[in-house]
Amino acid sequence: MANKLRLGIPKGSLQDATVALFKRAGWNIYADGRSYFPSIDDPEIECMLIRAQEMARYVDHGVLDAGLTGIDWVVESGLDVTSVASLTYAKQSRRKVRWVLAVPEGSGFEKAEDLEGKIIATELVEVTRRYLAEKGVNAKVEFSWGATEVKPPMLADAIVEVTETGSSLKANHLKIIDTVMESETHLIAGNATLADPWKRQKLDQIALMLRGAIDAQSQVGLMLNVRRADLEAVLAVLPALNSPTISQLSDSEWVAVNTIVEERVARDVIPRLKAAKATGIVEYPLNKVVL
Repeated sequence: MANKLRLGIPKGSLQDATVALFKRAGWNIYADGRSYFPSIDDPEIECMLIRAQEMARYVDHGVLDAGLTGIDWVVESGLDVTSVASLTYAKQSRRKVRWVLAVPEGSGFEKAEDLEGKIIATELVEVTRRYLAEKGVNAKVEFSWGATEVKPPMLADAIVEVTETGSSLKANHLKIIDTVMESETHLIAGNATLADPWKRQKLDQIALMLRGAIDAQSQVGLMLNVRRADLEAVLAVLPALNSPTISQLSDSEWVAVNTIVEERVARDVIPRLKAAKATGIVEYPLNKVVL
């Protein structure tokens, strides 16, 4: 029987972002709306859609070899699974999400200590309890099945809720008074998986390509031509992170320069390259960056 890696894909809010990330990494996942077993164009991988909150449990039990889930749910579960790679992507953005303690505007609550004896609603019950214990606050933590931000002030005094932008909290007239924990997506695996040489190698391949796809998202390639006499001035403009590739052109007085820069600095770098007498400047997107 051929080797297979059973891989959990997070069902729900992270699903589309995960499928898109795998596509950029080189794998096409086809998720039928009704099936919990999406197909993937790799005969060595078998996918299953699992809620992120339950991923660590099924990886720990060996039902899945590995899976993608937020490190928040791994910490919440308290289970012994290993993070193979951290992958900073979320539903809307490429940054970490935050679990925040939020209270109604005008409630008078300014810090966690003000919630002594109060009710806090959250999906992240165990982490919230640990957070309150560290603060020396004795409050009742109730599990919330969702729509947590609409519970205060009638059903709870405060909430611990996950946010990327804070806009949903603001829309529900809630203000953030503290961050309970930051989280990002991790590729996790069970101990039996990591002890199997074939599965470990397959998992490392997936992690490498996913990371490469994420790193490429924030970077762009730059190509340009420059006279040798002006090369030093052009190189001085480029960020020092990566050594550019310099190639001789057919005219011996000219060279081509190829490098990678952060996308957000390209808008500042390109005009300065032009001023340093670079010509034929081309910015192009990247699929993967593997360092």
